Amino acid sequence: MSPDTAPVQQPKPRVIAVGLHRLRSFFNELAPSYADRATVSVLDRGFEEAVSEIRAMAEEERVDVLVAAGSNGEYLRRRLNIPVVLVRVGGFDIMRALGRARDLSNRIALVTYGTTPPDVQQFNELFQLGIEQRSYRTDQDASDCVQELRTRGIEVIVAPGLVADLADQNGMHGVFLYSMDAVRQALDDSIEVVRIARFEAARRERLNTILARLRDGVVAVDLNERIYALNPAMEQVLGLTSSQAMGSKLSDIAPELSLLDVLKSARVETDELQRFGPRTLITNRMPLMEQGVQTGAVLTCQDPAAIERVDRTLRSRRYRSTSVVRYKLSDLVGESAAIRRARRLAAQYANGEGTVLIVGESGTGKELLAQGIHHASRRSSQPFIAINCAAFTETLLESELFGYEDGAFTGARRGGKAGLFEAAHTGTIFLDEIGEMPISLQTRLLRVLQEREVLRIGAVEPTRVDVRVIAATHRDLSQQIDEQKFRRDLYYRLNILRVELPSLRERREDLPVLLQYIVARACTRLHADRTIVESLAARLIEAAASYDWPGNVREVENLIERIASSAAAAASGEDINLQELIPEIYDSAAAGVAATGLAHRRSRVEADWVRQVLAECDGDRDEACRRLGIGRTTLWRKLKQRA
Repeated sequence: MSPDTAPVQQPKPRVIAVGLHRLRSFFNELAPSYADRATVSVLDRGFEEAVSEIRAMAEEERVDVLVAAGSNGEYLRRRLNIPVVLVRVGGFDIMRALGRARDLSNRIALVTYGTTPPDVQQFNELFQLGIEQRSYRTDQDASDCVQELRTRGIEVIVAPGLVADLADQNGMHGVFLYSMDAVRQALDDSIEVVRIARFEAARRERLNTILARLRDGVVAVDLNERIYALNPAMEQVLGLTSSQAMGSKLSDIAPELSLLDVLKSARVETDELQRFGPRTLITNRMPLMEQGVQTGAVLTCQDPAAIERVDRTLRSRRYRSTSVVRYKLSDLVGESAAIRRARRLAAQYANGEGTVLIVGESGTGKELLAQGIHHASRRSSQPFIAINCAAFTETLLESELFGYEDGAFTGARRGGKAGLFEAAHTGTIFLDEIGEMPISLQTRLLRVLQEREVLRIGAVEPTRVDVRVIAATHRDLSQQIDEQKFRRDLYYRLNILRVELPSLRERREDLPVLLQYIVARACTRLHADRTIVESLAARLIEAAASYDWPGNVREVENLIERIASSAAAAASGEDINLQELIPEIYDSAAAGVAATGLAHRRSRVEADWVRQVLAECDGDRDEACRRLGIGRTTLWRKLKQRA
């Protein structure tokens, strides 16, 4: 065993031998022989003086055990919280002391502390020794006893040190009752008491270390149902510290968790679901047995929520293959002010836990941004679950989001199914096209956001979930609220952290760098000649100078995909007719030349009209939106067109 792992050497037991006069001389004589096994100190004090002295010694250095005899030993036991080993008198000790007394006189009395041993009484009667027998408990009892025996003509008293000394003081002979062997045995017993106490303390410390690491609450009681062990988890359940609960009856502290029935019947009770205050617990009760004898009982408590968390973790692993995050915030390409602001806000929001609402037209990269936020957050190693709310019927969307129990409806999967909220536990769920969600499901979603719990279809008990919600929409939710197509309270729950993604026509300056990024990825994936594709992309930019890009970035990706595919399939040196390949761009460009002037004029007229209404409303944008029948986003866009 290396020095680093060697066990800590225990100090030798510290024994305080308390004795006056004759007993003290025995202690002094024997103490040196124990030097290799214990530190034995002899204290020549009695009763309260001994108590005060021992307390002072214990403050300086730990005192493991005391050795004393008679009334002095019993007094120390009552006053101190230190183990006391009493010097015991055996039958042989008494016979030997009586033999010495017989050498002095036939008028003998035997005085013992507490009660006279029954075998001594029987021996005295059997052999008709004629020995007077007395007992005492206090100093006054001892003094009265000696005086009474003196008046009866007793000449020799066999007794502990206190009474033997009183006999000498009253003109009689005092014979010390204790033998050297009895004192030696008491010292041996004291060392054994310390050894056992240390062994039990070490075992208790190991047990407490194990209990402290358990997430389940554990409490153990003795046969009187008094608590002698409990772990931190049970302290939280009871709402008490260990020091407050120790020694109390469990049924007095928590009647619902009583162990009285188990103590009476020794019956094991497992997996019982019961209420304790506001909490629901799964409890187990069982008797504690030592060598076949019942010594107490133990109660364990589990939080059903912890079991649910494990269950959710196991179930959510089925979705991990579909929750791979492919994008980072750096994949949101562009250097325009609007796109830089979107990246900055997304990075800022990734550090928090609030719900994020991403607003932007179709194809602007809302899911890319959502994945980027998840990737940059502390939940990045956990599931990212995405669902398009517009892609499902109401019934199917409900079962997908919230899950269902076994037999909840006709055709339900046997054993039930976890919903996407449960699958996203500890991670992120992305609700795309949230504006398309039916009103009835909006109510259920609102509860999830408020209570952080999901109620499966057909279930009666909700399931707690820890999930971050990112929602996205291309609609004007304010307008949908006015049209009673979207809940106002849900909107406020979603619109906590907001990111607006600009359309591609609002950031045309990003088109060259965006095309370069998309071309590189498409050529790698399709094994196309990058030089050819880049040349065609440059012609595309020139042709699309006045194109509005209604499909935004997704439309650019689709067109580059078409160009790269054609380049990869074309024979070497074959010319690619870009006008035939992407006619929508060229047709739009031709039509745009004719329509541009008209469109600009219409935009200016609309902007002037909006400004006039806004002025009539004294700058109140909500009132202006109401009069114009448009949403705030539309209002902002029309004002920006004029500017």
